[in-house]
Amino acid sequence: MSGVKMNQMKQYQTIEFSIDNKIGTITLNRPDIHNAFNEAMIAEIIECFQEIEKLDYKTIRVVILQGKGKSFCAGADLNWMKGVANYSYEENYLESYKLSMCFNAVYSCKFPTIAMVHGAAIGGANGLLAACDFVLAHRDTVFSLSEVKIGIVPACISPYVIKRVGEYKSKELMLTGMRFNGKEAQQAGLANWSHAEKKLKSKLSDLISKLKTSGPVAVSTCKQLIYDVENQWTHEEAMQNTAKMIADLRQSEEGQEGMSSFLEKRKPNWTEDN
Repeated sequence: MSGVKMNQMKQYQTIEFSIDNKIGTITLNRPDIHNAFNEAMIAEIIECFQEIEKLDYKTIRVVILQGKGKSFCAGADLNWMKGVANYSYEENYLESYKLSMCFNAVYSCKFPTIAMVHGAAIGGANGLLAACDFVLAHRDTVFSLSEVKIGIVPACISPYVIKRVGEYKSKELMLTGMRFNGKEAQQAGLANWSHAEKKLKSKLSDLISKLKTSGPVAVSTCKQLIYDVENQWTHEEAMQNTAKMIADLRQSEEGQEGMSSFLEKRKPNWTEDN
C-alpha cells in the first residue's frame, strides 16, 4: 500500500500522515513555531493514532513520529498557554487530560513507534518522544524538561520519561530544567541512539529492517506483553498469562510459519522478499 495518505480522507491542520512501503510517518506540521503543540495538534495526534489502530499488518508495520522544519517540537504553543492560564480548574483539568490521552495514544500503539528528533525537544515534546518505543536523536538536538522554570511541573509527561530514564535521572532533568544535547539524552536513556544526520538515517534504516523482518503479530503481541508486565499484572498473573500467550502463539498461523521456516532453514512468509 505504497504512497497511501490517510489525510486524503481526513485533512489535518497541524500534522501530516502518510504510508509508504508499510512505514507510517506522522509529521508535526507547524514549522513556523517549531511545531509547538496546542489543543488542535493534541486532538489530531490522538485521532491519527486511533485511525492507525484500525489498520492491519499488510498496510503498516512501523510508525515514525517527526517534526517538519528546524525542530522536532518546542513544547506548548505560547498563545495556547496564554489562553489556558485563564481557564477554570475544570477546564484546565480536561485540557491536561487530553494531553495525557495524547501521550498514551503513542505509548499504546500496536505498531512499533520511532521518534526522529532534531533541533529542539522542549517541555511536553519529551512526552511525545518518551512514549515512543525507540528514539533516534540528532546529536545537536537541544532537550529540556523546562516546566519548573515557569512554575509548573512536567506532570503529564512524567510516566513516560520516568519509565525511560528512572527516578534519580528524572530528578536531575526535571528539578533543574537543564538543557542537554542528543548525546547526553542517549547517556540518560531518553534516546536510544544519537548520531549526526547521515549515521542517524542509516540507523533508522537498520532498525526498520529489523522490525519488518520480525513476525508482525509477534511484534504487536510483544509490545502488549511488555505493557501488561510493566503496568497491569501481578506476579502470579504474569506467570499464568505469559504461559497462555506462548501456547496461543505456538498454535497460531504466524507461530506455525515461523517455527516451520526456522526448521526448514528458509525465510518466513512475512519478509519482504517472500
